[in-house]
Amino acid sequence: MTPNPNAVLWADPQREAAFHVWLHSVVGAQGLRPATLRPASADASFRRYLRVDTVDGASRIVMDAPPDQENCQPFVRVAGLMQDAGLLVPHILAWDGPQGFMLLSDLGTQTLMEQIDPLNPAASHARYLQATDTLLAWQLASKPGVLPPYDEPLLQRELQLFPDWYLAQHRQTTLQGKDADTLNKAFDSIVQRCLAAPSVYVHRDFMPRNLMIPAQPGTTPAQQLGVLDFQDAVYGPISYDIASLMRDAFLTWEEDFVIDITIRYWEKARKAGLMDFEDWHSDFGAFYRAVEWMGLQRHLKVAGIFARLTLRDGKPRYLADAPRFIHYIRHTTHRYRELGPFLKLIDQIEGLEAASGYAFGRV
Repeated sequence: MTPNPNAVLWADPQREAAFHVWLHSVVGAQGLRPATLRPASADASFRRYLRVDTVDGASRIVMDAPPDQENCQPFVRVAGLMQDAGLLVPHILAWDGPQGFMLLSDLGTQTLMEQIDPLNPAASHARYLQATDTLLAWQLASKPGVLPPYDEPLLQRELQLFPDWYLAQHRQTTLQGKDADTLNKAFDSIVQRCLAAPSVYVHRDFMPRNLMIPAQPGTTPAQQLGVLDFQDAVYGPISYDIASLMRDAFLTWEEDFVIDITIRYWEKARKAGLMDFEDWHSDFGAFYRAVEWMGLQRHLKVAGIFARLTLRDGKPRYLADAPRFIHYIRHTTHRYRELGPFLKLIDQIEGLEAASGYAFGRV
């Protein structure tokens, strides 16, 4: 018998029973049709999303977030901050905090990622400019002391995922002696460069898979993109989210497109007063170097996360994207002389020939 793709499966019968009791308690007030409940999506955490129709022909999203594994408080808090900033995010319609069940407005079924043709960057240009407008609105709302700081301990913990999971677990490699010193020195340089940037609100996974195309008929690029998966937001380097957007975890653009969109973001951010740091206001190259260093931190982190998702959590599709991250890492380390030893170490681990030529001498 072919499995029903719309069946909602539960590993824990007790949680399933608790869910149906909760859902029944909100059916009347929210106008839900429980029989239409079906999977919507799952993410890299233990959180998953279901979709349910309403009696008036619309739909809602149900978040299932086991409280022993997921804390919904940051989601609620950041959703409020984003709404206050004018962003299009899910509205929280009902929430059972102790059990981890939440009813949300539905931003639609199509992500920006699903609309992108990787072979035709021009066709995605307007949407990416939209994404930068959304990002700027979020950054302009920033205030210190509201979100957790993206500080040195957090940046270092994230980087440590690379040796702990990508190297030790995936590549079966434990660095010692000179190699360990090379990695630690590179990590220290990366963190130092990242922390030098001004701080704003950071989504921390700002990419096309987390941006939604509005569901209204006749959608045009002028309409606002929806934003998802924002619960890990922090207060940190302004260079992070634009690096996340343009050096995507699941999609690679040629550098001319990356630079084009990044320049347009920089120009708008400069006019908004967000580039008043050192020579960033007058020198795009100075800002772009900061984006490259920040992207390097993210790519090392995500390579470790994707290895962990595959090897610990049984999600093999993530590690299949590891070559993309190694490409990003090698691409950036090749451009900076001080990262030369780290590039040689990566090439050694990956079994690649040493990078030809020489570093471009950027500092």
